[in-house]
Amino acid sequence: MVVMRRRAALRAVFALTVAAVTGAALSRASLSRAPLFDERYKGRRIQGRRMYGDELDVRVDGRRLHLMRCADGGYLSPVDHYRSYPTPLAATRAAVDELGAARLAEGGAAHGVHA
Repeated sequence: MVVMRRRAALRAVFALTVAAVTGAALSRASLSRAPLFDERYKGRRIQGRRMYGDELDVRVDGRRLHLMRCADGGYLSPVDHYRSYPTPLAATRAAVDELGAARLAEGGAAHGVHA
């Protein structure tokens, strides 16, 4: 009788633990896709959101802009890769400044990626 109660209690604790861990993971995943920014800058729509971990999805007029994290904690892009910017928003705005009237390539090139 005591063994059955103990097993039932252990099952209940296990089920609650699984539910809590799953709920925490799902809420973190949904929060991780939250927008960092979504605005119009110099006539362009710039959007940025955090994906999983530190991965970013940054877009200028719907086209992907690859941002790379620097050793100093800043960000740079292939459009303006000579200077590090403190935030993804600042790096995206600098890329728009550098692009002028030009558009990003369709593929959203990144370091080490070849079409």
